[in-house]
Amino acid sequence: MEKIEVTGKTVEEALTNALVKLETTSDKVEYEVIEKGSSGILGIFNSKPARILVWKKATMEDNVMDFLDSVFKAMNLTVKIDMNIDEEENTVNINLSGDDMGVLIGKRGQTLDSLQYLTSLVANKESEKYYRVKLDTENYRARRKETLESLAKNIAYRVKRTKKSVSLEPMNPYERRIIHSVLQNDKYVSTKSEGEEPFRHVVVFMKK
Repeated sequence: MEKIEVTGKTVEEALTNALVKLETTSDKVEYEVIEKGSSGILGIFNSKPARILVWKKATMEDNVMDFLDSVFKAMNLTVKIDMNIDEEENTVNINLSGDDMGVLIGKRGQTLDSLQYLTSLVANKESEKYYRVKLDTENYRARRKETLESLAKNIAYRVKRTKKSVSLEPMNPYERRIIHSVLQNDKYVSTKSEGEEPFRHVVVFMKK
């Protein structure tokens, strides 16, 4: 955070001057008193102004940006971060763009999911309300959803044809919900989740 030094006859006046300069309110800043100031003899001679160091409090958006910047710097990646906060839905939408985004996605989106989870922890660490963080890059979430919907239909067809249950690869809760949702109204097959995280998976089977 950028810090500015401000003076005034008193600490209170110095703080007021700082708020005017920063165009903000007292609840959004922090400050450190450098010199309390003194009125001097008869309020005239040897008087010293109060001096304070003032800076804006870090917002949730600041914390998230700083966290992601540090992660990408450690990974030696140049990433553009576009963030949009929907206060009505309490959602933080983050889109990442740049070269080598496949590294951020990882196998079946595992790296992206892990980064989303950690970003959520940062976003909600000091927040008064809970924000749901959605992290995406190269439209991966939508593409993955289409892939899983197609997979669900193909597996359902195989189960109907062979009359044998099929266990899918381990998936996170969000991806399992997609499979369940696609097949929930199927007349012939049903789904269930089995196993413990992180190996929990969906099983597609014939209805009795």
